[in-house]
Amino acid sequence: MTKMTFASHPFLLGFEQLDRLVERTARTGNDGYPPYNIEQSSDDSYRITLAVAGFSEDDISITVEDRQLSIRGRQPDEEDDRVFLHRGIAARQFQRNFVLADGVEVVGAKLENGLLHVDLKKVEPESVVQTIKIKRG
Repeated sequence: MTKMTFASHPFLLGFEQLDRLVERTARTGNDGYPPYNIEQSSDDSYRITLAVAGFSEDDISITVEDRQLSIRGRQPDEEDDRVFLHRGIAARQFQRNFVLADGVEVVGAKLENGLLHVDLKKVEPESVVQTIKIKRG
């Protein structure tokens, strides 16, 4: 039996990538750590803010591959002799993924006061009108 998806409709040619996008988004983890906000700062710009208290710039990596923004954090193992009576500040590693639409680019990132800000901008593609010549015979 063949799996039917919306992209298999005969009028939707070339939308297989959209099917893969929906599947990839569904697989994104939902553990809630670290908490984040997404805000629209203008008509064509966005900001993702993650609460990453205790992480430094060297502990965080930001990559974009195949339209997927990945933000990873890993703190080095502490090798001191501290004894915690209570440890409520999370220091575990994390990975947050966001799927970016075509034309959305990461324009910068900064870490301030325990918050990581990743700025995105939508770049409008140039409008192209293409005329197709019909060949005879």
